[in-house]
Amino acid sequence: MTLTISEEPWDGADGDRLRSAMEAELAARYGIPDQEGHKPTAENVDVYLIARDAAGNAVGCGALWLLPESTAEIKRMYVTPQARGTGVATGILRDLEEHARRRGLDTVRLATGDKQPDAIRFYEREGYVRTDGYGPYAGHPMAVCFARRLT
Repeated sequence: MTLTISEEPWDGADGDRLRSAMEAELAARYGIPDQEGHKPTAENVDVYLIARDAAGNAVGCGALWLLPESTAEIKRMYVTPQARGTGVATGILRDLEEHARRRGLDTVRLATGDKQPDAIRFYEREGYVRTDGYGPYAGHPMAVCFARRLT
């Protein structure tokens, strides 16, 4: 798949649509509405990326949220169902990691959930290592947390 990944405004129409689709999919998987308390916003994410296919359709997104201690958290990773398995997620993930490196960060972290085995397999395949929960995910029964050293 021919792919373009670029930084775009958090509150653009395509970003809103992708995040809404992600939230609907997660609500269906878990049978509950979004439970995240401290949500990423235009004011608190460092970078927001959207992947577009050759026709310009937005097919994936991801954000980087800066944390203390030279760390960032990957947020709102999502790829539309029809674009899964085509390299979109890997492209977004690598670009987010590169943004973190350019900011001098040592580690990226992320949290997914126990009912997302596809995401768990993806992060493990991409070199992420399971870690204990952190921040709002510490002790959360559904959280599956990962980290990757960038250096």
